[in-house]
Amino acid sequence: MGARLRNRAHRRSEIHSMMSLIWSIAGFVVAIGVLVTFHEFGHYWVARRCGVRVLRFSVGFGRPLWQRQMKNGTELVIAAIPLGGYVKMLDERESDTPLSAQEQSEAFNRKPLWARSAIVAAGPVFNFLLAAAFYWAIHVMGVPDVKPVVDAPPPDTALAGSPIAPESVLRSVNGKATPTWTRARLTILDQAMASDTLRLELESPSGARQQVSVSTQALPVDPEPLFQQLGLVLFQPAIPPRLAEIMPDSPAAAAGLQAGDLVVARDGEAVASWSEWVQWLRANPGEQTELTIARDGRQQTVMLEVGSQIADGQTIGQLGARVDVPADLWQDRRTVYREGVLEAAVTGVQQTYSVAWLTVRMMGRMLVGDVSVDNISGPVQIAQFAGQTAATGLVSYLGFLALISVSLGVLNLLPVPMLDGGHLMYYLVEAIKGSPVSERAQLVGQQLGLLMLAGLMGLAFYNDLSRLFG
Repeated sequence: MGARLRNRAHRRSEIHSMMSLIWSIAGFVVAIGVLVTFHEFGHYWVARRCGVRVLRFSVGFGRPLWQRQMKNGTELVIAAIPLGGYVKMLDERESDTPLSAQEQSEAFNRKPLWARSAIVAAGPVFNFLLAAAFYWAIHVMGVPDVKPVVDAPPPDTALAGSPIAPESVLRSVNGKATPTWTRARLTILDQAMASDTLRLELESPSGARQQVSVSTQALPVDPEPLFQQLGLVLFQPAIPPRLAEIMPDSPAAAAGLQAGDLVVARDGEAVASWSEWVQWLRANPGEQTELTIARDGRQQTVMLEVGSQIADGQTIGQLGARVDVPADLWQDRRTVYREGVLEAAVTGVQQTYSVAWLTVRMMGRMLVGDVSVDNISGPVQIAQFAGQTAATGLVSYLGFLALISVSLGVLNLLPVPMLDGGHLMYYLVEAIKGSPVSERAQLVGQQLGLLMLAGLMGLAFYNDLSRLFG
């Protein structure tokens, strides 16, 4: 019987892993396809408006999988490697034969500076427009989230000792409304970089309003340590320590625990909640303990040897079981934040700007060492996020697409040769000096830009692999 249960759990785990992989691949391919296509369409659309002949519009790189000739002469291509795309325009600098007078009038390099700048800037601008449209859509449909109900601040945090009672509602941060927990976290991160003080407005369980201020000068701006050291944590309703699933070859399986068991006591000491039980487990790797469990209405005892694993360089205890979370546990905490069509349009633009500006500041803090480069994600983690949000629902996936679209827009505007921002930097120099940047300088810039992008991609892949196998 026990072997059959373990085999079923193992098969469920394999199926879950396979479904996660499928969601990740599908979500990533759709995300890259949509975002890259829209970015390149920006270049294409403005180029056509400026009278430039577009030779090829390619989504992806490498061998063409599908191609078609449009009436205006542009070749549409879907290529094998879905990690980018490009728009190839007529340019006499890349032509092996002299261009005719008609072709010269349609060549990119013959267009005035303002037109070339508009064509290059159109890709990132279209990414921002797409993000604003996604944010508009999700605010019209409604964003599922949880209410910003917080717990008493833990000891040794910046807010420790402040009069914040458990189950207080965070209403605003520095005057900015926080209707959901996600909005609260983004606002705190934004204001921690913009201000020396966080002014929190809270509503206690009794309905009384209170103001709490905390200095940000001693707090890091790196997101994870910021929230750890600040001490503003989401209130967690007590979860009964009832087991939902036993992992195969785990300490729980070895002890004979089964799905549905309720942990009543440990060595005769009552276990009140799942969080209390997990806290003891993590602190006692390798410990042997006698558990009292309730199964089928009767209590019995089993001996458990706590397992161990390495997490963040420390050895912690582990059980190998998943908790049974009551379906209605978070019912009173859930909320759906909606806006009207016009209000959501304004919010979409504002949120796109806020995320873009926050991204720029985070990049700046990375350069000076205030924010860890571990926050840089590569295609592996992006694919995982894509799969998780796609499996969760349309609103979550659109939010993910909006965030990545903003990131692509910001990244492409960086003044790095090989990127759109690098070309715009050349055009700025051309506007100042009155003549184009020399081909020699552009060639050196391209080589430097290629090295910088290779280094960035290498770091992103390293972070991905570290998270995957670390």
